Amino acid sequence: MWPYAGVFLASLIVDSIPVFAPPAWTLMVVFVVKYKLDVWKTVAAGSFGSTLGRWCLSRFMPKIAHRLLNRRENENIAFAGRKLGGKFWPAFTFTLLYSLTPLSTTALFTAAGAARVNPLPILPAFLIGKFFSDAVMVFASRGAIRSFKDVLEGQTSPKALVFTALGLLLITATLFIDWRELLDRRRLTFRFNILR
Repeated sequence: MWPYAGVFLASLIVDSIPVFAPPAWTLMVVFVVKYKLDVWKTVAAGSFGSTLGRWCLSRFMPKIAHRLLNRRENENIAFAGRKLGGKFWPAFTFTLLYSLTPLSTTALFTAAGAARVNPLPILPAFLIGKFFSDAVMVFASRGAIRSFKDVLEGQTSPKALVFTALGLLLITATLFIDWRELLDRRRLTFRFNILR
């Protein structure tokens, strides 16, 4: 039973970190492989830990956002957070769909915290999306580990390289998009200077 508690705690810790940290699902894979855990129980423990970690992040982010980010980026994050604090169903739907993607949800909860939005309405959507997206990642990773030779061959294929490059581009673009310009003025603008 203690490995499941370990999954919960590890997920809580990495998802409460306001800067880049490993995704919780990578830690779940380590626990599943090392201790031969049930994938569904592992994902459930990890998803609840991640949800609590994101709640902690959103609660403490207002105290540290001004130290980590420049004024303009703080304004952008606060603006996105206010959008999350709007009507329930649009915020719930957006959070659910975003949580189903492999993109980091740090930005969502950083925004909610910086805008001092109550994160409780979006946490159920995050939990649902996180559970399913993590389940996919853990099952896929476990299968990949079982056939490591095939994974190595697949990683060097042109198709895998293209998808990796597109994924990195998408993540980078998400990080540097000026969300205020996009959501408020419908203009796609990038800001590369986000740190103090």
